Amino acid sequence: MTAPFEPYTLVLHEGANPRTGGIAVCGFTNAGMVGVISTSHIIRALNLEQQGTVLNENFPAVALVQDEVPKHPVRIYQGEGIGVFTSEIKFEDDKDISLATTVLEWFIKGGFDKLYVIDGIISQDKDMMESMLYGVGSSPSTRAALKEIGIETIRSGVVSGITGFLLGEGDRLGLDITALLSEASPIYPDARSAAIAVEALSELTGMEIPLGELLENARVIEESVREMFDKQTSNVLPQPKVGDDPSFG
Repeated sequence: MTAPFEPYTLVLHEGANPRTGGIAVCGFTNAGMVGVISTSHIIRALNLEQQGTVLNENFPAVALVQDEVPKHPVRIYQGEGIGVFTSEIKFEDDKDISLATTVLEWFIKGGFDKLYVIDGIISQDKDMMESMLYGVGSSPSTRAALKEIGIETIRSGVVSGITGFLLGEGDRLGLDITALLSEASPIYPDARSAAIAVEALSELTGMEIPLGELLENARVIEESVREMFDKQTSNVLPQPKVGDDPSFG
Protein backbone atom coordinates (compact mmCIF):
# COMPACT_ATOMS: atom_id res chain seq x y z
CA MET A 1 0.00 0.00 0.00
CA THR A 2 1.41 3.39 -1.01
CA ALA A 3 0.88 6.76 0.61
CA PRO A 4 -2.62 8.30 0.55
CA PHE A 5 -1.50 11.03 -1.84
CA GLU A 6 -1.92 11.38 -5.59
CA PRO A 7 1.26 10.59 -7.55
CA TYR A 8 2.19 12.18 -10.84
CA THR A 9 1.71 10.20 -14.04
CA LEU A 10 4.54 7.87 -15.00
CA VAL A 11 4.42 7.14 -18.74
CA LEU A 12 6.45 4.11 -19.76
CA HIS A 13 8.07 3.81 -23.17
CA GLU A 14 6.68 1.22 -25.55
CA GLY A 15 7.99 -2.22 -24.62
CA ALA A 16 9.38 -1.10 -21.23
CA ASN A 17 9.16 -3.58 -18.39
CA PRO A 18 8.16 -1.71 -15.22
CA ARG A 19 9.21 -4.61 -12.97
CA THR A 20 12.99 -4.44 -12.69
CA GLY A 21 13.70 -5.76 -9.19
CA GLY A 22 16.98 -5.28 -7.36
CA ILE A 23 17.92 -1.83 -6.08
CA ALA A 24 16.42 1.55 -6.84
CA VAL A 25 18.22 4.89 -6.67
CA CYS A 26 16.73 8.37 -6.82
CA GLY A 27 18.19 11.86 -6.86
CA PHE A 28 16.81 15.35 -7.23
CA THR A 29 17.98 18.88 -7.93
CA ASN A 30 18.50 20.04 -4.35
CA ALA A 31 21.51 21.22 -2.31
CA GLY A 32 24.66 21.32 -4.44
CA MET A 33 22.78 19.27 -7.08
CA VAL A 34 24.29 16.22 -5.35
CA GLY A 35 21.31 13.97 -6.09
CA VAL A 36 20.95 14.71 -9.78
CA ILE A 37 24.73 14.69 -10.39
CA SER A 38 24.91 11.26 -8.72
CA THR A 39 22.01 9.73 -10.64
CA SER A 40 23.18 11.21 -13.95
CA HIS A 41 26.60 9.67 -13.38
CA ILE A 42 25.15 6.27 -12.47
CA ILE A 43 23.00 6.29 -15.62
CA ARG A 44 26.04 7.05 -17.80
CA ALA A 45 28.48 4.76 -16.00
CA LEU A 46 26.15 1.74 -16.11
CA ASN A 47 24.77 2.58 -19.58
CA LEU A 48 21.16 2.43 -18.38
CA GLU A 49 18.28 2.83 -20.81
CA GLN A 50 15.46 5.30 -20.32
CA GLN A 51 12.22 3.48 -19.61
CA GLY A 52 9.75 6.26 -18.93
CA THR A 53 8.90 9.85 -18.13
CA VAL A 54 6.98 11.54 -15.32
CA LEU A 55 4.47 14.06 -16.64
CA ASN A 56 2.08 16.61 -15.15
CA GLU A 57 0.32 19.66 -16.53
CA ASN A 58 1.80 21.80 -13.75
CA PHE A 59 5.40 20.92 -14.62
CA PRO A 60 7.37 23.65 -16.43
CA ALA A 61 7.26 23.23 -20.20
CA VAL A 62 10.94 22.53 -20.86
CA ALA A 63 13.09 20.00 -22.68
CA LEU A 64 16.65 19.33 -21.58
CA VAL A 65 18.90 18.62 -24.55
CA GLN A 66 21.64 16.07 -23.84
CA ASP A 67 23.92 14.78 -26.59
CA GLU A 68 21.53 16.38 -29.11
CA VAL A 69 18.53 14.49 -27.66
CA PRO A 70 15.68 16.48 -26.02
CA LYS A 71 14.28 14.95 -22.84
CA HIS A 72 11.66 15.71 -20.23
CA PRO A 73 13.29 16.65 -16.91
CA VAL A 74 11.84 13.82 -14.74
CA ARG A 75 12.69 10.34 -16.00
CA ILE A 76 13.27 6.71 -15.01
CA TYR A 77 15.98 4.36 -16.23
CA GLN A 78 16.66 0.69 -15.68
CA GLY A 79 19.24 -1.99 -16.19
CA GLU A 80 19.84 -5.45 -14.84
CA GLY A 81 18.92 -5.34 -11.16
CA ILE A 82 18.85 -1.54 -10.93
CA GLY A 83 16.45 1.32 -11.55
CA VAL A 84 17.14 5.05 -11.37
CA PHE A 85 14.67 7.90 -10.87
CA THR A 86 16.07 11.34 -11.63
CA SER A 87 14.74 14.89 -11.72
CA GLU A 88 16.90 17.46 -13.47
CA ILE A 89 14.87 20.50 -12.55
CA LYS A 90 14.11 22.22 -9.27
CA PHE A 91 10.45 22.15 -8.29
CA GLU A 92 8.59 24.20 -5.72
CA ASP A 93 8.33 22.70 -2.24
CA ASP A 94 4.58 22.14 -2.57
CA LYS A 95 5.30 19.42 -5.15
CA ASP A 96 7.58 17.40 -2.83
CA ILE A 97 4.91 15.01 -1.55
CA SER A 98 3.53 14.24 -5.01
CA LEU A 99 7.04 13.62 -6.41
CA ALA A 100 7.92 11.43 -3.43
CA THR A 101 4.67 9.49 -3.82
CA THR A 102 5.52 8.95 -7.50
CA VAL A 103 8.89 7.53 -6.46
CA LEU A 104 7.19 5.19 -3.97
CA GLU A 105 4.72 3.94 -6.56
CA TRP A 106 7.54 3.33 -9.05
CA PHE A 107 9.57 1.56 -6.35
CA ILE A 108 6.75 -0.75 -5.26
CA LYS A 109 5.43 -1.59 -8.73
CA GLY A 110 8.99 -2.17 -9.93
CA GLY A 111 9.47 -4.95 -7.39
CA PHE A 112 12.63 -3.34 -5.98
CA ASP A 113 14.10 -4.56 -2.71
CA LYS A 114 15.86 -1.39 -1.53
CA LEU A 115 15.63 2.31 -2.28
CA TYR A 116 18.64 4.62 -1.95
CA VAL A 117 17.99 8.35 -1.92
CA ILE A 118 21.06 10.51 -2.64
CA ASP A 119 20.80 14.09 -1.48
CA GLY A 120 22.93 17.04 -0.39
CA ILE A 121 22.84 18.96 2.85
CA ILE A 122 24.07 22.54 2.84
CA SER A 123 27.30 23.26 4.70
CA GLN A 124 28.38 26.90 4.75
CA ASP A 125 31.87 25.98 6.02
CA LYS A 126 32.45 23.05 3.67
CA ASP A 127 35.97 22.65 2.29
CA MET A 128 36.06 22.00 -1.47
CA MET A 129 38.17 18.89 -0.99
CA GLU A 130 36.27 17.36 1.94
CA SER A 131 32.66 16.43 2.58
CA MET A 132 31.08 14.56 5.44
CA LEU A 133 28.59 11.85 4.52
CA TYR A 134 25.67 11.00 6.77
CA GLY A 135 23.10 8.25 6.54
CA VAL A 136 19.55 7.61 7.67
CA GLY A 137 17.86 4.22 7.37
CA SER A 138 14.19 3.31 7.66
CA SER A 139 14.87 -0.12 9.17
CA PRO A 140 17.31 -1.71 11.64
CA SER A 141 19.00 -3.60 8.79
CA THR A 142 19.61 -0.44 6.76
CA ARG A 143 21.00 1.37 9.79
CA ALA A 144 23.29 -1.58 10.53
CA ALA A 145 24.52 -1.60 6.92
CA LEU A 146 25.42 2.09 7.15
CA LYS A 147 27.39 1.59 10.36
CA GLU A 148 29.15 -1.46 8.94
CA ILE A 149 30.87 0.62 6.25
CA GLY A 150 31.59 3.52 8.59
CA ILE A 151 28.90 6.01 7.55
CA GLU A 152 27.86 8.25 10.41
CA THR A 153 24.15 7.86 11.09
CA ILE A 154 21.97 10.76 12.22
CA ARG A 155 20.63 10.03 15.70
CA SER A 156 18.32 13.04 15.95
CA GLY A 157 17.36 15.93 13.70
CA VAL A 158 15.13 16.79 10.76
CA VAL A 159 15.40 15.61 7.15
CA SER A 160 13.13 17.75 4.99
CA GLY A 161 11.72 17.66 1.49
CA ILE A 162 11.34 14.63 -0.75
CA THR A 163 14.04 12.71 1.09
CA GLY A 164 12.41 13.26 4.46
CA PHE A 165 8.99 12.18 3.21
CA LEU A 166 10.42 9.01 1.64
CA LEU A 167 12.20 8.09 4.87
CA GLY A 168 9.05 8.61 6.91
CA GLU A 169 7.01 6.49 4.51
CA GLY A 170 9.71 3.83 4.61
CA ASP A 171 9.23 3.56 8.35
CA ARG A 172 5.42 3.65 8.09
CA LEU A 173 5.14 1.08 5.30
CA GLY A 174 8.03 -1.17 6.35
CA LEU A 175 10.08 -0.41 3.24
CA ASP A 176 13.86 -0.63 3.05
CA ILE A 177 14.86 2.99 2.34
CA THR A 178 18.28 4.56 2.92
CA ALA A 179 19.23 8.21 2.53
CA LEU A 180 22.84 9.15 1.79
CA LEU A 181 23.30 12.81 2.72
CA SER A 182 26.51 14.43 1.55
CA GLU A 183 27.66 17.85 2.70
CA ALA A 184 27.44 20.19 -0.26
CA SER A 185 28.34 23.70 -1.23
CA PRO A 186 25.46 26.20 -1.35
CA ILE A 187 27.02 28.09 -4.28
CA TYR A 188 28.14 25.59 -6.94
CA PRO A 189 27.28 22.10 -8.29
CA ASP A 190 29.18 19.82 -5.94
CA ALA A 191 30.43 16.88 -8.00
CA ARG A 192 32.95 15.82 -5.36
CA SER A 193 30.19 15.46 -2.75
CA ALA A 194 28.24 13.44 -5.30
CA ALA A 195 31.26 11.17 -5.83
CA ILE A 196 31.46 10.49 -2.09
CA ALA A 197 27.79 9.47 -2.04
CA VAL A 198 28.14 7.26 -5.14
CA GLU A 199 31.19 5.56 -3.66
CA ALA A 200 29.18 4.78 -0.51
CA LEU A 201 26.31 3.46 -2.64
CA SER A 202 28.76 1.19 -4.41
CA GLU A 203 29.96 -0.20 -1.07
CA LEU A 204 26.44 -0.70 0.27
CA THR A 205 25.17 -2.49 -2.84
CA GLY A 206 28.28 -4.27 -4.07
CA MET A 207 27.80 -2.68 -7.51
CA GLU A 208 30.88 -1.45 -9.35
CA ILE A 209 30.27 2.16 -10.34
CA PRO A 210 33.37 3.81 -11.90
CA LEU A 211 34.10 7.23 -10.42
CA GLY A 212 36.81 8.54 -12.77
CA GLU A 213 34.57 10.77 -14.90
CA LEU A 214 32.76 12.16 -11.86
CA LEU A 215 36.01 13.03 -10.07
CA GLU A 216 37.31 14.71 -13.22
CA ASN A 217 34.13 16.80 -13.36
CA ALA A 218 34.70 17.70 -9.72
CA ARG A 219 38.22 18.90 -10.52
CA VAL A 220 36.98 21.05 -13.41
CA ILE A 221 34.24 22.60 -11.26
CA GLU A 222 36.66 23.29 -8.41
CA GLU A 223 39.17 24.96 -10.74
CA SER A 224 36.48 27.17 -12.27
CA VAL A 225 35.21 28.18 -8.81
CA ARG A 226 38.74 28.97 -7.62
CA GLU A 227 39.32 31.04 -10.76
CA MET A 228 36.11 32.95 -10.09
CA PHE A 229 37.12 33.61 -6.48
CA ASP A 230 40.62 34.70 -7.55
CA LYS A 231 39.16 37.20 -10.02
CA GLN A 232 36.84 38.58 -7.38
CA THR A 233 39.71 38.93 -4.93
CA SER A 234 41.96 40.66 -7.47
CA ASN A 235 39.26 43.25 -8.12
CA VAL A 236 38.95 44.22 -4.46
CA LEU A 237 40.93 47.29 -3.37
CA PRO A 238 43.24 46.72 -0.38
CA GLN A 239 42.07 48.08 2.94
CA PRO A 240 43.60 51.49 3.79
CA LYS A 241 46.26 51.55 6.47
CA VAL A 242 45.56 53.27 9.74
CA GLY A 243 45.83 57.02 9.21
CA ASP A 244 45.19 56.86 5.46
CA ASP A 245 42.33 58.86 4.03
CA PRO A 246 40.09 56.31 2.30
CA SER A 247 38.05 58.98 0.48
CA PHE A 248 38.35 59.67 -3.22
CA GLY A 249 38.94 63.16 -4.59
